[in-house]
This record gives sequence, C-alpha cells and structure tokens, in this order.
Amino acid sequence: MKTDALNIAMFSIHSSPIGELGTRDTGGMSVYIRELAQELGKHGHRVDIYTRNNHNNPPAVMYLNDHVRLVHLDIGENGHLSKHTLYPVLEDFFKALEVFRNKDDRQYDIIHSHYWLSGRLGHWAQELWNRPHIVMFHTLGAIKNLTGVGLPEPEIRITNEKSLARSCNRILVPTEREKELLVDHYDAFPGKIGVVPCGVNLNLFQPVDRSVARRQLGFEQNESMILYVGRFDPVKGLDRLLEALTHLRDYRIRLVIVGGDGPETEDAQTLMRLSQKWGVQDIVTFEGRITQENLPPYYSAADVLVVPSHYESFGLVGLESLACGTPVVSTKVGVLDRLLQDGMNGSIVPNGCPKALALSIETFINGTSLKDSTSEVIRTSVEDYSWSNVATAIIDEYKAVCNQNLIPPAPNISGK
Repeated sequence: MKTDALNIAMFSIHSSPIGELGTRDTGGMSVYIRELAQELGKHGHRVDIYTRNNHNNPPAVMYLNDHVRLVHLDIGENGHLSKHTLYPVLEDFFKALEVFRNKDDRQYDIIHSHYWLSGRLGHWAQELWNRPHIVMFHTLGAIKNLTGVGLPEPEIRITNEKSLARSCNRILVPTEREKELLVDHYDAFPGKIGVVPCGVNLNLFQPVDRSVARRQLGFEQNESMILYVGRFDPVKGLDRLLEALTHLRDYRIRLVIVGGDGPETEDAQTLMRLSQKWGVQDIVTFEGRITQENLPPYYSAADVLVVPSHYESFGLVGLESLACGTPVVSTKVGVLDRLLQDGMNGSIVPNGCPKALALSIETFINGTSLKDSTSEVIRTSVEDYSWSNVATAIIDEYKAVCNQNLIPPAPNISGK
C-alpha cells in the first residue's frame, strides 16, 4: 500500500468532537478525536469524522482544517438522543454514511472507531469496504460496572465490546492498565493491543500567574482554590470530593466545579443537594460549561486540580492541569498514578475516600507540598505528551495495520 498520505474514516456517532465539553456525553473522548484528527491533518493525512446530527442544522460538512472534515449525518429527528438509545438506529446511520460516501466518491485506507457504538459501524464498514478496522473503546462497560456506582452499563454494550475485541484488526488503548483490563475481562489477545497515550495541547495549556488568572475570573486572592473539571457522571466521584470539603473546615477554601449540562439537570441538582447535606454549599461554585479555549485560566487560578474518579481510561484533565503548572490530586486511575510524583507535581490517593482526598488536598493548600517545584517544573512532566508525538505514534499504528498487521515500533512517549 502507499505509505504517504492516508485516507482515514473516523466514527464518533454519539459524541461530536465539537460538542459542548462537560455535558454527560461529551468529555475527553471528544477532545481526543478533534485534537488527533487535526494533528493527523497537519501531517498530511486526510480524515473524515462521521458523527450524528443532534444539533440544530449544523453544516453537513465542516472543515476543521485543510485535511479534516466533520460530517454530520441525518437520522431520526436530529434531536438529542442519549447514547443508550442510539443502538437501534445504527443501521440507519450506516445507510446514511454509505449514501454520503458514494455521492462523495470517497474511499478510505483505514477505519478508526471511537466507543463501542461507533465500533459497530466500523465493523460493518470493515466487512463492506474490506479495509482494516481499529477500535478505541475509551472506557469499558465491564469495568464501569465493577465500580458499583451509577446505573449499570447494559449487557448489550459489554457483549458488543467483546465481539469487537475479536473482530477488529487492532485495539488502541491509552495505558498499560487499560490493556491489562481488556485482556483480563474481555479475553483480548495482548498482541492485538497497541498502547498510545492521549495528548495535551501544549500551545493552549500554558502557565499563567495565579493572581492574574484569579483577577481575570473574579475569584478571591486569599482563598485556596480547589478545581474540578469534567462531566457529572457518578463514576467521576464528584460526590466524594464534596464530602472531602467537610474535613477542610479549618481553611478558607473554594471548590470550583467546571462542567455539567446546566443547573436544572438531575445530575446538577443531586450535587447541589449533596453540598447542602454536607454543609459546604457556601464554598462551592458551579461554573457550568467552559469551552476548551477558556479553560487555561481556571487551571492556573487553582491551587490544585482534583480527579476523584472511580474509573478513568486515561485522565486527560490531569494533563491539561499539569501543562498549566497546577498540581493534581487523583485517585489511582488512568495514567495519573504513573505520572504524578509526590513533591513534584501532585499526589495519588489510593482508596479515594473523602478523608484521604482531604488529607492530600490539605498538603497543597497549606504549603507543605511542592516546596521546590514551580509551575514550569510541573509542566515538564507532560512535555512529551504533545499531540504531534501522539499523532506520530498513531500513524505508525495505522501503517503497521495496513501493512499486513505488522506490530509497529514502540512510541517514544510513555503510555504507562
């Protein structure tokens, strides 16, 4: 096959890469797809990202850069559908995809599916187009169920994930831990799994003086600011972060929560009730959704970002915070337990209980941690995670799969 420019079909049916971050179905995966596709385009490859039109009349085709198109396909009534209700309309989506592709006279070298719903589409395309299929699940249903929080993932998801792990040509995961989970819980063949970490936009996420950032955002200079960024899904563990505040009453603190679908949603109302239950409502600020471009000042304004999750496949917000020079307190999830080092850029709370979270947070607001670490030193811990490096490693995966499934060389960035 040709080894220069690739034509790549990406599928992301339930979550648009330009969707509103922090909402229930739009998080790190959307950032990953957008940033990766744009970087692949900069490398000269042509990428079409197919997603469902669930907004009000977006352009059928949007150019994210000269080589990357976002294609909105019409199925159903084009209103919002949760990911759990999309499975029955997947065949309609694939038919619409074929109509567009044939009219556009577009052929692809490789298929890259994101999440299990898109993986079903990728499997059909794999069979019809006779092209190699790479799947990235981003999260695994069986592992989410093991956490015991939130509504259980449906059996149809887990069944499809197991089937896709067998039928696809290659699986990409962002950490060695996620690879081990696939092997242990899905009987995936280890040699079929490539480990390439997620990246961070180092041009966007850069340190800003804390006092300047706080003035810009309107936060008090004499409060210790704790930051949470993400969706309000129960698996994110935001409830235990709220409870952790009850163990920090000796400090003047403020928890700033970025994300969510709005204050009237059930998820937001639940968190507000919990903050009242724990008597911390006066020190919690719900900022709502913040665009990716406007996030850096929040990271820079904070004393510490907290990732209290029960499960993360990677932990992208942790990288964004570190790139801005702000330390991270995290549970033992994703890449963060391999990336965070006590005294340098953050700390890990192994069991994630509220009191343990509070004790770790306390060391960052009372000045006993990071005595010799500056924002520039903290940033160095993620400098290898540029999207350019990630894209280079992904291209190696693509070309290896297209060339008779040869295993590519290990990327020069850490996926552990």
